[in-house]
Amino acid sequence: MLSAITSLSEKDGDTGPQEEHWMITLQQVFYPVLATVGIPSNIITFLIFWKRNCLLSKSSTFYLMAISLADTLVLVLIVVLELVVKYYQREPFWSLQPWCGLREVFNYGAYNASTWLVVVFTAERFLAIHLCRIKTKLCTSKRAFLIIGGIFLLSNLLAIPYYWSNVSVSYGVSSKNQTKWRCIYTRKGPHFVHALVWTQTMLVYVLPFLSILTLNGLTLRQIFLSNRIHATAELTPGYFKVKPLMLSRKRKSVVLLVTVSMSFVLLSITRSITQIILRTTHIDGIDRNNYNLQINVAADIGTMLSLSNAAVNMYLYACTQAKFRQEFISCFTHIFFPLN
Repeated sequence: MLSAITSLSEKDGDTGPQEEHWMITLQQVFYPVLATVGIPSNIITFLIFWKRNCLLSKSSTFYLMAISLADTLVLVLIVVLELVVKYYQREPFWSLQPWCGLREVFNYGAYNASTWLVVVFTAERFLAIHLCRIKTKLCTSKRAFLIIGGIFLLSNLLAIPYYWSNVSVSYGVSSKNQTKWRCIYTRKGPHFVHALVWTQTMLVYVLPFLSILTLNGLTLRQIFLSNRIHATAELTPGYFKVKPLMLSRKRKSVVLLVTVSMSFVLLSITRSITQIILRTTHIDGIDRNNYNLQINVAADIGTMLSLSNAAVNMYLYACTQAKFRQEFISCFTHIFFPLN
């Protein structure tokens, strides 16, 4: 998914001297560190939610476990097997078919699932906060399990067309008289590739952003109205005192909801903007290895920020959820200081 995540245009030339650019060096360091930090973090998060009681509903726990699983797949498939391998191996194994096409299917499937799990978690928490009377019917563990399974299935089904978007081509002979190969976007059927690119942009950026911002906006509006009602009740003698939303048990759900969903939007916004620019002003493709073009620098920085989404959730939970932080510290203590 290098051509899909790092760039959405053909990469036809060797990197050559461009490898000396500081962006290359930054990415060579950043992606291994991201994987080293993110993969263990996601595994620990999954185990804490699975084995410990973090005072969250069963449905929320299932969604957060699923997000940890999808994020781990993103880090393994995209960050490690594609980006790290690309920077540290002259001819990656996925340069040849069938891996050239399968790489795109697996990577898009993982990235789609990671994105839409955040969206459905946002929607589930929105319903739980706003529809208190029927949330026991809507926000159940069984329903969450079915929705999660459906998202993983649809994410991978929608990624299948990408198998035909890439092709393995030879571009020379090595010093050992062996043919060199690379995996690039196919030049056959450019309208097919552009349709896939725009569909993916809508699927993982435009629609998720609109959904998350709308749901969070409605939630914050409800908080504002609830607090106004509380303030009015405090000034009315004999009026039934209503506990404001942000001071109730819903506060934890609201904080968790806004933190997870908005961090996703903020870390992904640069990537989404740069990809739209590339697809509208450079529709015929540009040399994405030429870092003298500022759009290439911005696009790769956006990619780094976007992929960071897959590694930061444990730290967000620890900062916003006291019970999760307590369980994490307990696990850390038992692992590294077993005798204390």
